[in-house]
Amino acid sequence: MKEKVRVSIGTLKVLGMELLETDVDTRTAYLQTYHTEKCIANCKFCAQARKASSRMDNIARGLYPIRETDIVISRIARAYKYNLLKRVCIQTMNYAGMFSDLIFLIKEIKKISEIPISVGVYPLSRDKFVELKNLGIDKIVIPLDAVTEDIFDRIKGKRADSIYEWHTHMNSLLNAVDIFGRYNVGTHLIIGLGETEKDAVEIIQRLWNSGIYSAIFAYTPIPNTQLYIKSPEIGHYRRIQIATYLIENELSEFDRMKFKNKMIIDFGVGPKCLEDVINSGKPFITKGCPDCNRPYSTESPGGLIYNYPRMPTNDEIKNIKLQIYGR
Repeated sequence: MKEKVRVSIGTLKVLGMELLETDVDTRTAYLQTYHTEKCIANCKFCAQARKASSRMDNIARGLYPIRETDIVISRIARAYKYNLLKRVCIQTMNYAGMFSDLIFLIKEIKKISEIPISVGVYPLSRDKFVELKNLGIDKIVIPLDAVTEDIFDRIKGKRADSIYEWHTHMNSLLNAVDIFGRYNVGTHLIIGLGETEKDAVEIIQRLWNSGIYSAIFAYTPIPNTQLYIKSPEIGHYRRIQIATYLIENELSEFDRMKFKNKMIIDFGVGPKCLEDVINSGKPFITKGCPDCNRPYSTESPGGLIYNYPRMPTNDEIKNIKLQIYGR
């Protein structure tokens, strides 16, 4: 339904369409194409999955209420003009007519604004990627979510009674790189689904070598989905964040890192380099497309923060060190 769109509640606050008290504003307008029914896929962690009984306005922890498309777009254009927003991220679910809705939304935004647009989609044909590229889309994200083929199959593939396959996703990511260029293509990886640190770092390195960046999310339990487990242990998450930063800044690589019981014990850099990287706070801020900060999409304000929507303070970095080393 083109006349309506889902909009993150943090975005609505920046657009002046929702009263909300936050300590950090989003720099990206997060939208999702609107459909009245559930997604035809059945990812177990997702509130919008075919067999989930949860409310449909959840994406991770965030709420995405329905609003009028024309009003939202006009306000995005104004917010971009006054430097309140830097980018639009359009997320999609899988349903008949999704691509038509997506193209309509992109064209409507492009009519009145030059704001950069990222698109998050399931695997598409090369022709559709080319169409998106020709419309001026500069970043494409195809979420793997799982860091191994086995976990993928269990949470969003055949064993989840879903339609996706690991190899199709991987091939689609490579096709997208061919069309959009290296590091203009990204994926999402959810940490906390049973992976080891070695599993996560290995796929992050493999993706980076192929021109694909990884945005790391902490698994967030949502009531009435088909998966309800604890969020990941924070030390596990922090070590994967550090490894990702080192790989994507080409300071280290998977083959230089050492593991014990599949946990990272050596990041493959010297002590001073590692200390400088941790003290910078950069590995622990939200990763994604340019200007993506997703405030509190996988955590609650005042609670345990996995991805900081801003640079961590000195006190927060001291606490991060305790989380990493347990001392």
